[in-house]
Amino acid sequence: MQLEVIGVGGAGCRIAEAIRRSDPAEHSFVADAFAFDTDSASRVGLEAIPDSHRHRYGETSEGGLDGNLQRGLAVGEEYVDELSRRLDAGSPSVADAFLVAVGLGGATGGGTVPHLVGNLQTLYDAPVYVLATLPARRELEPPPGNDGRADADGHVRPMAEENAVRTLDRLDGLANAVICFDNESWLKRGETVADVRDRLNRELAARVAAFFSATADAGGGADGAAETIVDASDVGRILGSGTDVATIGYGTQRVETDGGGSRFGLGLFSSEPSVETSEAVSAVETSVGKALRGKLTLECEPANASRAMLVVGGPPAWLNRRAIADGRRTIESATGSSEILGGDAPRPDGEDVFAVVVLAGVDPVSRLEALRSRTRPLDRGRRDA
Repeated sequence: MQLEVIGVGGAGCRIAEAIRRSDPAEHSFVADAFAFDTDSASRVGLEAIPDSHRHRYGETSEGGLDGNLQRGLAVGEEYVDELSRRLDAGSPSVADAFLVAVGLGGATGGGTVPHLVGNLQTLYDAPVYVLATLPARRELEPPPGNDGRADADGHVRPMAEENAVRTLDRLDGLANAVICFDNESWLKRGETVADVRDRLNRELAARVAAFFSATADAGGGADGAAETIVDASDVGRILGSGTDVATIGYGTQRVETDGGGSRFGLGLFSSEPSVETSEAVSAVETSVGKALRGKLTLECEPANASRAMLVVGGPPAWLNRRAIADGRRTIESATGSSEILGGDAPRPDGEDVFAVVVLAGVDPVSRLEALRSRTRPLDRGRRDA
């Protein structure tokens, strides 16, 4: 599966850059990556995305839009055709899907992405997935002790939550699915998004790369070929086409890869040196447990998910087929859904067993419900004024 990755707005461009950096050479899933923003300064430092794929638009919007989503929507509508033409520098017509990255709290990305997603759906016969970050509460107002001023980088965004909800509303019915990452739940005490955004982007990119790289290549020869391949149609079936919200869980377990261990284990590939069955089963179970019960990109109740996918990867000898099947049953039990797909991702040079769990159709999500409850009264107040 090959993706056209498009970052829109400052946050979206940084996420696209992080995904490009995380794209594994042996199992590359990024066909092309693009960065679109109204602020030329925010595109500085995007080294993994070639200069020919970075584009500033909105001639009267240099320096950004200051959180004004209405202005962002107008700019997005005006320039959407120009941005779509810029994609011709890549290979959009042969992409299996588009992945559009955006920070939902911003005006540039939030204003442009609904127009761009709609245009991509019209121009190409491929699903369009949105990778969206939710703003943290601490972005809404200055931290205590600075006399009401924004921080040095100007990262106080009082309209971020309202922008996020309005953008999600506009994406409904346009995007095939929205994969969410909640900045709030990934921040530690005392941190701001501006302080640690690189770390957050790396965390998100690692999960996206682990998932989509499993769809990119069946492996290299008999010793590295997946037994159950995950392809674009599988991803489409799980993520859906009705703008459902999705979240990703990820877990890893370091294993010994020096060729030791018993030769009587039930490895997935008979041509590989086997390991103790109990050790392989434990490594798979541990990584699946971490992915399901650890921190998700968007915290939710697994039981609310209508569909799910499990991918287990790592050194081939450690990919115990019984344990992977048990992992699928664990996901099925946690979600209560029978629509569970799975696959394996052999990594002959890997040193970890990893598991990726994708939960889709997870509404209702308490975090999103809280955002909507705080912003709907603001919308009503504006309409009544």
